[in-house]
Amino acid sequence: MARMTIAEIKARPSRIDWKRVNATTDEDIDRHAKEDGTDNELPGLPYPTPATVRRHLKLTQKEIASLAGVPVATWRNWEQGRVGLDPAVRTLLRVLWREPDAVRRAMVA
Repeated sequence: MARMTIAEIKARPSRIDWKRVNATTDEDIDRHAKEDGTDNELPGLPYPTPATVRRHLKLTQKEIASLAGVPVATWRNWEQGRVGLDPAVRTLLRVLWREPDAVRRAMVA
């Protein structure tokens, strides 16, 4: 195995087209995910994390807690890993990830 110093590694030309990477928009990423079939699933995870769901829905912690019908402190504890997620919470996360509009309809009083 060849060994290289940090200076040698830094001196090598990059194969990454940074101009193209920086020009990629969120819409491009969404389109690529749809083309790849990875827009609705999280590979390798049995359920999405609370923070992933919240970011996916572009909501604040207060908004997602209200949507889920839990206190904001509970949602923060889930996001920060202070408490374990029981099976009902994992199911809620899957439904929020895949069908947020269904949750909104179900939570309307």
